[in-house]
Amino acid sequence: MNTAFYDEMTAADGQTREHYQAFQNWLSIIPPQYIAQKRTEADSAFHRVGITFAVYGEDRGQERMIPFDIIPRIIPAGEWSKIETGLTQRVRALNAFIHDVYHEHRIVKAGVIPAEHIFGNAQYRPEMQDINVPMNVYTHIAGIDIVRDGAGEYCVLEDNLRVPSGVSYMLENRKMMIRLFPELFGRYPVEPVDHYPDMLLDNLRSVAPNNVDDPVIVVLTPGAANSAYFEHAFLAQQMGVELVEGRDLFVHDKTLFMRTTRGPQRVDVIYRRIDDDFLDPLAFRADSMLGIPGLLSVYRAGRVTLANAIGGGVADDKSIYPFVPDMIKFYLGEEPLIANVQTFQCRRAAERDHVLAHLKDLVVKETHNSGGYGMLIGPAATKAEIEEFRTRILADPARYIAQPTLALSACPTYVDAGIAPRHIDLRPFVLSGRDVRIAPGGLTRVALRAGSLVVNSSQGGGTKDTWVVRDPAAA
Repeated sequence: MNTAFYDEMTAADGQTREHYQAFQNWLSIIPPQYIAQKRTEADSAFHRVGITFAVYGEDRGQERMIPFDIIPRIIPAGEWSKIETGLTQRVRALNAFIHDVYHEHRIVKAGVIPAEHIFGNAQYRPEMQDINVPMNVYTHIAGIDIVRDGAGEYCVLEDNLRVPSGVSYMLENRKMMIRLFPELFGRYPVEPVDHYPDMLLDNLRSVAPNNVDDPVIVVLTPGAANSAYFEHAFLAQQMGVELVEGRDLFVHDKTLFMRTTRGPQRVDVIYRRIDDDFLDPLAFRADSMLGIPGLLSVYRAGRVTLANAIGGGVADDKSIYPFVPDMIKFYLGEEPLIANVQTFQCRRAAERDHVLAHLKDLVVKETHNSGGYGMLIGPAATKAEIEEFRTRILADPARYIAQPTLALSACPTYVDAGIAPRHIDLRPFVLSGRDVRIAPGGLTRVALRAGSLVVNSSQGGGTKDTWVVRDPAAA
């Protein structure tokens, strides 16, 4: 394994990078006890506000606070501009792909992606075939995970197009940093992110069904037991729309209504945080208690918009991920501006043989899993774990992909031993509607354990505030 990684703050010659210089100057004169005090204040404030996530597989009802690191990740404006342009390109291609999957199948007919990769995909929804959606937008809110390789180049690790979470932590992290260190925001011209709820609301309004001038928008949640319930409630409150559960909605005459104290009210746009399978028990899982019977019939009639659309998961499945650069070329006629991580598909014999021969050096992922589960990190695995995965891959090769173990970039992080580098990734949130817009920065996730490459909160990771600075030279 190549252990060389890109340091976000310090260059190879030991000099502080220009966009971190003002922060380094400030940090060098701040007493360690002051930083420790501010960390304690942040923890207490997050507990008071109730910013937690539920932990599945443990005692029912148990919640944890996602650890928050008080040292920001800083991105200069020029660098961010390239990220923003590259992600805009990628999401445009992904939306075109999803539309094609449920309409003409041009990319399959052209031989770019084998039909079985799409129509045999667990996330493909035949019920969506020939359904038209406003502006041909299917993934209205995308969380695209990007990382830096050892050379400092950005690449996309994963596309999250179904119900991506984490934006509430991006917003709360910024509020916390302004509260704790107002003096820093005088040194840095940091791009704001607090307008994201307004951007999201405007985006949802723009994709309302035809002939609806003042759409009624709701956030649909599975309920308080969901791991991201705080975020559902937070976004509904910030946008000034109703937070609803499936039992609050009903279908009549191919129209969706919300039960209110003033009587039924038509609903035009649902920002849904429920997986496809549970949305409509008449169309998908009959045992679902979370969805709305008949919702698909309203959707087919074009009388409600679902953000994100049903069936969009076919584009963010890990078995489809390797083809996204091909999608960009096919639909847009452009070269990808941000590369994929090199990926081996175990369904292909030659690539499978390579993976099996190098398991100790690779990261192996289940194509339908998320949240850091169902993974093998070869360099950190025991011989028994490696052999277990070998058996799994041989039993069902199509279920797995593998990637080189990336030397994720590292950012200074406040840990128990003091300030030390920890590996990070970045999840910008891309909104698609009338146009494509991205809040500056996104959610930086950090692996708090020394040497760990797993940043997911469910696996012990934390978060940082992400600063896009307008003019590094002025900082």
